[in-house]
Formats: sequence, structure tokens, C-alpha cells
Amino acid sequence: MKKRMVPEFQVVGRLGESEAAARTRVAVTPTMAAAGAVQRYAQVEGLDLTALSAELSRQVSAVQSGDLSRAEEMLTAQAHTLDAIFNQLAARAADAHHLPQLEAFLKLALRAQSQARATWEAVSAIQHPQLAGYINQANIAGGHQQVNNGAHARETAQAPTQVQGQTDGTWLDSGAAGAGSAANSPVAALGEVNRAEERRG
Repeated sequence: MKKRMVPEFQVVGRLGESEAAARTRVAVTPTMAAAGAVQRYAQVEGLDLTALSAELSRQVSAVQSGDLSRAEEMLTAQAHTLDAIFNQLAARAADAHHLPQLEAFLKLALRAQSQARATWEAVSAIQHPQLAGYINQANIAGGHQQVNNGAHARETAQAPTQVQGQTDGTWLDSGAAGAGSAANSPVAALGEVNRAEERRG
């Protein structure tokens, strides 16, 4: 098995810091870790790890000072790359002769298309931060309800409902006899019938 060469980097120690501590501090910094990844993936030979880390540190400082031009450049390039991947996969799906291949290519193509759209949304959020902040603050719920982050939810008053004898939370006693009313009654009350007398007559 071929042993992977560990790239060397220059370490500038701090006052009173040992060499081991200095190398450990530099090794775990985000820019140094990113520089190592860029060195392995970049299609450029002879990239210096220390120079890469220094360049990444300069770009980090630019972002911290509010300069996002590099981020716009990177995301725009990535969006075009994702669009190229989408078109390539869509073309391969069109040439597929079997359903599993067609489904696989279309799934990957639509995934690349979705990532391209999300990348352009990120570019738009950089260019229009106020609009992006407003969208993040407003959460649209289902139906007509809208909930705003940071705001107390307001309870909506509901009109009293009548369901199977319930009115305003009071249940009607279905076993109690209701008071009769003679007004406009279409049926007159019948007198008591003595069935025994009727049979004797």
C-alpha cells in the first residue's frame, strides 16, 4: 500500500509556546484544514499548503469585514457547474433504454437542478439581505394563519358551537322532561282512556 505523503507547512510559534503546541494549534485551524482539502482536490500541481492557508485567511478576513464578492463569485460559478451537470444527466436519461437507468439519471439530474436553484437563491440572499431576513422571520403556516418569529402567538376566539345538545359548554339533560306549550300546537292532548271499560261495553 502506497503511503500518502503528509504535506508540510510552516509554523510560526507564539511567545512561550512549544513547537508541539504551535503545530497542533495551526493544524486544527479551519483555514489549514481547508487548505489541505484544496491541495488534494485542486487540479493544480505544486500548491503550497502554507500559501493556501494564508490565502484562505485573507478571504476569511474579507468576509468578516463585510466583503462578500468572493462568495458571490464562488456561488455563481457553482450554479453554472450544477446546471452543466443537470444538462449532462438529463441528456443521458434521454438516451437510456431501460427504466432503471432512466430513473437513476433523472433522479440525479433533478437533484443537480435543485442544488443549482438553491445556489442561485443563496446568491440572491447575499445581494438582497433585507429581503432574505424578512423571509426568514415570516413562517407561513397552513391555511390562513401566519406566524412571525419573535412575536407572541395570538389566540383566535372561536364562536360557540352547538353540537348534539351542547351550548357554551353546558350539556342539556336529555332525560329531563321539557315544559309543554299549548300555543299553536297542531295536536291536541288526548284524555286518559280506560281500556277495561271499553271491552265491557
